[in-house]
Amino acid sequence: MSDQHTDVQAFFAARAADWDSRFPDDGPAYAAAVAELGLRRGDAVLDAGCGTGRALPALRDAVGPSGTVVGLDLTAAMLAQAVRAGRDRSGVLLLGDVGRLPLRDGAVDAVFGAGLVSHLARPAEDLRELARVVRPGGRLALFHPIGRAALAARHGRQLTGDDLRAEPRLRPLLAGSGWRMVAYEDVDARFLVLADRMD
Repeated sequence: MSDQHTDVQAFFAARAADWDSRFPDDGPAYAAAVAELGLRRGDAVLDAGCGTGRALPALRDAVGPSGTVVGLDLTAAMLAQAVRAGRDRSGVLLLGDVGRLPLRDGAVDAVFGAGLVSHLARPAEDLRELARVVRPGGRLALFHPIGRAALAARHGRQLTGDDLRAEPRLRPLLAGSGWRMVAYEDVDARFLVLADRMD
């Protein structure tokens, strides 16, 4: 396991117990972002870096009882909180690494990733691995319930151009990893990027 993985696990393990209570009003933003994935009844979807599973109920609603919802996270403590919140009823929870997904090629129709990009150990390789498990033409949503500038301000930082989520950096990163960006939105209320899996 890389130092980046260890750092991410430590960061989220320390915050897992009160994660949902720190951000109690994000539910509608998650549901709105999930709606933009364009999921259909019976689809299969992966919530990559699912954390406490806040997107899982909306994902389940979108794919219906015949669909498949998989939530994967690197941090056991976050998955434990998902279970405590009852979100394991909305999908299968897996402890694992986005860089080595336990899914076959083309297994899912879409991937949802909330707060994911800035925590990837190897962004290009990890996004390529996500592309591997999505069928050609399938969709990726990279989401955060607050925009880049508002998030930087919240943490007392300046927004810089080397942020991986900045459009001039993210668009070529996605393109080199098997994705074609189709939408980029970065406003105070949310960050949402949609990309389609290239054939």
